[in-house]
Amino acid sequence: MNTKLTLFVFFLLLCNVNTGQVPDSLKFISLRPGEFLEAYQKDNKTLLVDVREFFEYKKSRLNDAVNIPSSANLEYTADTLNKESSLFLYCTSGFRSKRVAKYFYDKGFLKLYSLDGGIAAWKKEGLPVNRKKIKK
Repeated sequence: MNTKLTLFVFFLLLCNVNTGQVPDSLKFISLRPGEFLEAYQKDNKTLLVDVREFFEYKKSRLNDAVNIPSSANLEYTADTLNKESSLFLYCTSGFRSKRVAKYFYDKGFLKLYSLDGGIAAWKKEGLPVNRKKIKK
């Protein structure tokens, strides 16, 4: 019986060994609002990226953020950005920013951060948001 159990455990471990994919936790770092702000302020070579659509971005955004919608041509964007820069990504809830972080990781970016809970969590923490309207 002990041999069967050992063989079963070995088989399970063998099945879970390298599947050729890097876990998301190694592709980017997901940070809570306060941690996100602190890490952004400490890094010298950063780009704060709002991946929401322009109609969302123009209503409210984090200060100094540039708008690169997740629905845009990310391949072109990836080719124009410095891969040595740290990208701090956010959206409304954190879903789109994580998806974009995975995309940029696959394009060779290694310093990627996603705002956990998105701008909604940021606002809930009482952190500053730029509400100045932007015209297209």
